[in-house]
Amino acid sequence: MRFLNILGSKLLNVAQGLGEMLELLCQTLYYFKEAPRNLTSILRQMNLIGVGTLPIAMLVALFVGMVLSVQTGTELALYGSQEAIGAIVGVSMVKELGPVMTSLLVAGRIGSAMAAEIGAMQVYEEIDALKTLEISPVRYLAMPRLIACLFCVPALVVFAIIVGIIGGGVVAEVNPKINVPFSVYYDNMIRALSYKEVFKGLLKAMVFGGIIGHVGCYIGFKTSGGARGIGESTTRSVVLSFLLIMVANYLLTRFMI
Repeated sequence: MRFLNILGSKLLNVAQGLGEMLELLCQTLYYFKEAPRNLTSILRQMNLIGVGTLPIAMLVALFVGMVLSVQTGTELALYGSQEAIGAIVGVSMVKELGPVMTSLLVAGRIGSAMAAEIGAMQVYEEIDALKTLEISPVRYLAMPRLIACLFCVPALVVFAIIVGIIGGGVVAEVNPKINVPFSVYYDNMIRALSYKEVFKGLLKAMVFGGIIGHVGCYIGFKTSGGARGIGESTTRSVVLSFLLIMVANYLLTRFMI
């Protein structure tokens, strides 16, 4: 009986959390109409998210593409099919590795920072000060961050895909076990990819960006308990973002096939 009570309490907490997240999302979308009046805040967030994350995202994508090329190309060479490496690396980077890898990186770097910043404002009553001045915290804090994530994550994914494909192509050409010229690698990749596949990858990236921005803001607004609470919120933001990105990736992949 005690177990059922605990389970019921946990389920109620989850349902309450989902309801609060949905309410915050609706409020944030409502304030999208105020975006032209908040361009400075949006551009500041885009600089933090996009420009700040670009170097590490490109570096990670480069080595992911290179490792993918080495692992896959070596196995394909055993069957004399190494020329297909371009198609495999291209499709993998566009449909899965590019969006998911970059989004997880942004969630770890930016989502946690959002939760910590807004959480600190919540703990030290700066949110209450905004409400006293009749400034909506959702419009002032959540809306610019969500818009910035919706635009910057797909842009980062584009750069990550390009760099990852180039890295895979270089490895395919210089690795003696694979030995596929870059021109052959590129031609096979182009034949395997279509605008539809690229659109699917960018749609995933936009959804993941929305998850990162929304979760970071929601966890920040729910922060309590001083400095310890801020640290816990940072951790919860990253874990929840990772979980929702993986769930969303499965659902999007399932319905896009």
